[in-house]
Amino acid sequence: MTRITINEVGMRDGLQSLQRIMATADKCKWIDAAYAAGVRHMEVASFVPAKLLPQMADAAAVVAHALTYPDLFVTVLAPNLRGVENALASGAQRIVAPISVSAAHSLANVRRTPLEMVEEFARMCELRSSCGRHDVQMMAGMSVAFGCTRQGEVPLADLCALTRQVLETGCDFVSLGDTTGYATPGQVGATLEAVRAIAGDRLRAAHFHDTRGLALANCLVAVQHGIRELDSSLAGLGGCPFAPGASGNAVSEDLVFMLESMGYDTGIDLQRLIDSRALLVQALPGEPLYGYIARASLPRNFRQAALQAVTPAA
Repeated sequence: MTRITINEVGMRDGLQSLQRIMATADKCKWIDAAYAAGVRHMEVASFVPAKLLPQMADAAAVVAHALTYPDLFVTVLAPNLRGVENALASGAQRIVAPISVSAAHSLANVRRTPLEMVEEFARMCELRSSCGRHDVQMMAGMSVAFGCTRQGEVPLADLCALTRQVLETGCDFVSLGDTTGYATPGQVGATLEAVRAIAGDRLRAAHFHDTRGLALANCLVAVQHGIRELDSSLAGLGGCPFAPGASGNAVSEDLVFMLESMGYDTGIDLQRLIDSRALLVQALPGEPLYGYIARASLPRNFRQAALQAVTPAA
């Protein structure tokens, strides 16, 4: 039975564009609830200046709490060398650096051109090596890989060229991100085939937004093209504050339902995952929550593929 890893990114991508700042204690409760539901991969924070994203000011404390679970794989985002320094000090097991394929988005997001960001990423990988932290994965998150609200079309040739350059920096893995929700299923398949020809097994993950209602379809195509790790967010929270109109992520609950219904194994207790939405209702009052399966409830004939034993939160 094929295992699909669900990487819960709500604590990072889900919160970064909200006006309300979730309390650190509530973020920790969210991690506890996700862990209790069987989630074993989480992107919990972003190491950025607090003046730019005050929602992430407690990144080190959130990572420290996540690391109290020895079998939880903890990912963070870092857009520059200082962020990587802090991320390495935090003990995170994977660092994702956003590398925009669109120059317009790159300048708005990290104040660097795509090529300048590749050079910065090379320095990040060198820092990881000089610290002797070869156990920490360095992942290049290829942002706006399918289209950009600032630039419009993002040519596949640009994505492929930038990916080749990124792979020469010493990075471990590449993830393709549909930051603005522009991707369509046919485009996803063709793009993954082209990037796979360049990156091989180093093409590890995909990140889709549901801005235009196609996140699940795009996730399914990605799985059919060999992707075994997908990003998603509880209740579909999320969006890039520097990409106008880039609304929520793929909904974790809906994604798990679709995959488990098709016989894929996620290792996640879907009902527990749905129940964990109550924490968001309490911690983010008035914030819109998305997702079909939570509203409709699980079908009576639903059977999870091969639910493994889930360890309750301590």
